[in-house]
Amino acid sequence: MSSPSIMLLARASGGHVATRFYAAALSPSDPFGASRDIAWLGSDGVSAGLVRFSGEIVIEAFPHTETLVVHSGHVVLHSPEQTLELKAGTSAVIGRGTQLRVQASTDSRWAFCAVDLPDMPQTTGLTGLDTYCLLTPSAAPEPQMLIGPTPQCRSLNLFDDDTTELRAGVWDSTPYTRLGRPHKLNELMHLIEGSVTLQDVTGSDVTINTGDTVFVAKGAPCAWSSSIYVRKVYAVK
Repeated sequence: MSSPSIMLLARASGGHVATRFYAAALSPSDPFGASRDIAWLGSDGVSAGLVRFSGEIVIEAFPHTETLVVHSGHVVLHSPEQTLELKAGTSAVIGRGTQLRVQASTDSRWAFCAVDLPDMPQTTGLTGLDTYCLLTPSAAPEPQMLIGPTPQCRSLNLFDDDTTELRAGVWDSTPYTRLGRPHKLNELMHLIEGSVTLQDVTGSDVTINTGDTVFVAKGAPCAWSSSIYVRKVYAVK
């Protein structure tokens, strides 16, 4: 696999992105294997990319844990306990082992971040990631990395798997600029509000606007600059 980097997965507009994808299944039991385009597949079992799927499928036990952010179409997830209806801009986590029926309208497409590890325990169930849930204060970036004032940050984990250390939820922040450093975790981020520019070690900028989804691989050099309020859905491991 290539070096860890910043990968734009999807624009809100549906426009072209420069990220390179390749068609592949995550495993022989991947229910979306024929519809999956992978941008990143790490040695730690974390992957990211896009799924284009239409129709209906019944899955006896979902083979991995997957965070998805719908970018087009209408996707309905049915488990024995609940039903989640996802439209563009909404997101959820499917836990490993979940009994699932998926119904997707024509041209449905979602960005994903998946965790698939040997002997991974089951985390059955569906978790909707409520974009406007109530957040609580969280740590700001390290003072020595900041250029300018310290921002006020808030977050809430809505999905938390202690075994794989996968967490998904919502985070927000006032504007700030941070120096580049290796990204501490693999992170899928979907911007609910605002705009941020991420910069890699070569000085190349990737600007993420409201409705866009990006994946930053663990260890990827990444600087952050936002001049307005930012709110995002995240999945980190």
